[in-house]
Amino acid sequence: MLEIFLLALALAADAFAASIGLGATHQGDPKAQFLKIALLVGFYFGVAQGVMPLIGYALGSTMLGWLAEGSSWIAFIILVALGIKMLYESRSVNDDDMRVHLSHRTLLSLAIATSIDAMAAGFTLNLLSVNAYLACLIIALTTGVLSVLGAYIGRRSGTWLGSWAEALGGLVLIAIGINMVL
Repeated sequence: MLEIFLLALALAADAFAASIGLGATHQGDPKAQFLKIALLVGFYFGVAQGVMPLIGYALGSTMLGWLAEGSSWIAFIILVALGIKMLYESRSVNDDDMRVHLSHRTLLSLAIATSIDAMAAGFTLNLLSVNAYLACLIIALTTGVLSVLGAYIGRRSGTWLGSWAEALGGLVLIAIGINMVL
C-alpha cells in the first residue's frame, strides 16, 4: 500500500506544479472566486489522474499475458522514463507560459496533459498486489487535494515551488521503477 501512496504523490506532482502556476496567475482574484477556481482545478485534475491509470491498467492487463516474462522490466522502463521526463520538465518551466484563461475546456486540456504519464504508470498496477480501483481512487483523491493546496500555495508564493514538486515526483517514479526490478 505504501507503493500506491508514493505512486499517487509522484503522479500528482505534475498537477500540483500546474496548480501552483494557476494559483499564482490568479493572485488578485477575490477569495470566493479563487475558491471556485481552486476547487475546479482540484476536481478536473483529480478525475483525470484517477481515470488515466485505470485506462493504463486495462490496457496493461490485456497485454500482460503476452509480456509476462519481461513485465517488470517494461514497468521499470516506463517509470524511469516518466521520472526522467518529469525531472527534465521541472527545469524547463517558463513562468510566462503559465497565464491561461480558466474555461472548462482549458481545465480539461490541462488535466489530460498532466495525467498522460498516469496512464503509462497505470500499466504497473498489474504488477503490484493491490486493488487497481482502490489505487486509482487514492491517486484521484491525492491529486485533487494536492491540486487545491497547490492553487493556494501558488496564490501566496508564486510559481517557484512547482518545479521542485515536479522534480521530486520524477525521483519518486524512478525509485519505484528501480524497486520493480530489484
